[in-house]
Amino acid sequence: MKVNMLEAKNQLSRLVKDALAGEDVVIASNGKPMVRLVPVDRKGHLRGWGKLKEFRAAIDSAFTPELDEEIARSLEGQS
Repeated sequence: MKVNMLEAKNQLSRLVKDALAGEDVVIASNGKPMVRLVPVDRKGHLRGWGKLKEFRAAIDSAFTPELDEEIARSLEGQS
């Protein structure tokens, strides 16, 4: 569906719901398409660092003193 700016301003909530339901919503200015409303894809996105708590032990055990030294040398440019 294509709507003009004024209609979009007055009916934004409905247009967002339509877009979330899969409707193709295009906002136009003077009949010229300007933007498209699309849902934000939230699947597979890390929502903060909290999820990493599950892997804390594995991550910590991967960083041995030797590896820490190697990383430090690499950062200092001493491969």
